[in-house]
Amino acid sequence: MKLVDTHCHLDFPDYKKDLDEVIARAVETGLERMIVPGTNMESSIKAVEVAEKYPQVFAAVGVHPHEADKVTPEEIEEIEKLALSKEKIVAVGEIGLDYYRNFSSHENQKKLFTSLVEFAREHDFPVIVHSREAEEDVLKILKSKREFNFLRGVLHCFSGDKDFLKEVLAMNFYVSFAGNITFPKANSLRELIKDIPIERLLLETDSPYITPQEYRGKRNEPSYVKYLLDVYSKIYDISAEEVADITSRNADNLFRLGLEKKDTIGYKIRDSLYLNITYRCTNRCNFCTRDISDYVKGYDLRLDREPSYEEIIDAIGDPKRFDEVVFCGFGEPTLRLDIIKKVASYVKENGGKVRVTTNGEGDLINGRNIAPELKGLIDRVSVSLNAPDEDVYDHLCRSVYGKEAFGDILKFVSECVKEGILVEITCLDIVGEEGVERCKSLAEKYGATFRLRHLNAVG
Repeated sequence: MKLVDTHCHLDFPDYKKDLDEVIARAVETGLERMIVPGTNMESSIKAVEVAEKYPQVFAAVGVHPHEADKVTPEEIEEIEKLALSKEKIVAVGEIGLDYYRNFSSHENQKKLFTSLVEFAREHDFPVIVHSREAEEDVLKILKSKREFNFLRGVLHCFSGDKDFLKEVLAMNFYVSFAGNITFPKANSLRELIKDIPIERLLLETDSPYITPQEYRGKRNEPSYVKYLLDVYSKIYDISAEEVADITSRNADNLFRLGLEKKDTIGYKIRDSLYLNITYRCTNRCNFCTRDISDYVKGYDLRLDREPSYEEIIDAIGDPKRFDEVVFCGFGEPTLRLDIIKKVASYVKENGGKVRVTTNGEGDLINGRNIAPELKGLIDRVSVSLNAPDEDVYDHLCRSVYGKEAFGDILKFVSECVKEGILVEITCLDIVGEEGVERCKSLAEKYGATFRLRHLNAVG
């Protein structure tokens, strides 16, 4: 099992006597990466030292809001220099605002937080944010520094309400919780987690604090991160192993931790096998799922390279095991038309059924009417129309072919129907009730069935 603890204070005196043993237990549990965030200049230096000693450990440097009244401009400058001088520093943190303890003035906290967020944005570091009863000012500062969206990070040990969570997720930030989600009376916290896509979730312990229920009252440590898995497993209705894999990949995407990755070619959802054959696409849709996350139903679909015919066939095995084999994934499959035809031929020869999920721009992509080439190979085509006319399509889907794409998509639908291929037109609910009804009418006009899809409901 692959695990990442994105927040553990292993530089603290709590681990002075047995850090080697703590690290060993973590590795034995499956921890492949641990991130130690600094809380002031001294802590940041120690975090780097721990990271340099242990290959599984990485560091973040920053100043906690409690230190805002004490930190000097020179210390901030030294922390920034440190961040740029060491390879194993992956973030700026722990930084933020804390209006609960009020160990430092609000003005000094905001000044410090703003300065370090600006530094992180300029140098492309993610931020590890502490926010306690300071949601409005935290959002104001983060949003003010998100020029061109060049700011990413995590709200660690999240303690805000649903409105704050909604704002955080809208900025494509990640969220993490500590051992308190395992407490018997933490029902409201567990309910809040249900509003978080697992693609936005990270694991953390916040060691040595907030120990899970199993060892509550004792010192926390990274190996205890495993006790969070069962909670998330029940909430998301997936296995603990899938929670571990998804959150580890999330951490790797945010912090660039260098975890090894195997491309997902075939992935099973319900009784169908989906084939992920390309990451390329001719559209730049405003609603594209891959702009939010690389995951669909726990599968990481970002490809480092396009798979070969042999690799795809190996991923399929016996196609009769599935209701259908679907060309889908995170790219437009008709960009690899020859592969579609070759693989579909194998599936059909071995008793399987084939569906292609497409944006419908295959004729434009290949410079010809491709429906006759699909006849006898493809049982069903699902076309993501998502718009009732060319203007809406151009606004939402932003095809590289411009407004002419819409008419060509409908022509492709017509040609597929003419060749005896079953065609389904799908539409997202973002176009509103009137737009949906117009899309449904187009499906009827061109001899296709219609299916309404919901935004962000994938797989």
